[in-house]
Amino acid sequence: MRFYTLFLFFLCGFVYSQPQNILKKDSFNSQTLDPLRPAKAGFYSAVLPGLGQVYNKKYWKVPLVYGAIGTSMYFYIDNKKQYNIYRDEYKNRLAGNKSNSEYLSRLSESQLMSAQKQFRRNSDLSLLCAVGFYALNIIDANVDASLSQFNVNNQLAFKPLIIKDKTLKNDLIISCIYTF
Repeated sequence: MRFYTLFLFFLCGFVYSQPQNILKKDSFNSQTLDPLRPAKAGFYSAVLPGLGQVYNKKYWKVPLVYGAIGTSMYFYIDNKKQYNIYRDEYKNRLAGNKSNSEYLSRLSESQLMSAQKQFRRNSDLSLLCAVGFYALNIIDANVDASLSQFNVNNQLAFKPLIIKDKTLKNDLIISCIYTF
């Protein structure tokens, strides 16, 4: 029974599979449409942030992508470093060692714990922002590649038409006309 199910599954896959190169011509401006363009742009941005924007020829977005991800990573690293400084000071106090820093020696243990929590929270938020900007980079490349293939020619029109019927004075005809 299992063999027949697998056989039927693969048979249906071969029968209903589409050819790999599905390139259509746009009837308005004779431009070749590539249905895999959004997937390629998203994949390129996933591999290397900003590469999808380069693929879409939106070069001005690349510094924004690297600025957003780079700033988030900078704050993550800086907050992590500060967290480690306060954590090490707290551990040294529990072990009975004296502090080398004059500033840290004046802080109480509760202040050290509070500072650790604050820097830990900030580093987590910075990392979350970096991951969010990375995902936004992929989504932007995908959406931009999708929208770049839409026809926005001036010949396309959507005109509402309101006709007052002259035979019956109470009737009003509303129509929408789509011309291309």
